[in-house]
Amino acid sequence: MLTAVQIRAARALLGWSQPALAAAAAVSLPTIVRMEGQQGPGRSSATNVHAVQTALENAGVVFIPSAGDGAGPGVRLKQG
Repeated sequence: MLTAVQIRAARALLGWSQPALAAAAAVSLPTIVRMEGQQGPGRSSATNVHAVQTALENAGVVFIPSAGDGAGPGVRLKQG
């Protein structure tokens, strides 16, 4: 599952502001603020979470799931 930290880190890798992500994902700015906040994306609709994840992935972000060995989830940019 996508986490608030992953969304913030993905934006940072891309150099995107919250309004830029909102525009790319076609969701409202308050939705992005809420998804990046303490409650995280779990309080948002599945449609909005998918839109944000897709927008970030289309921009070159790869989401890395938790490895189960104590390593948490993360993000990186695609090569090339």
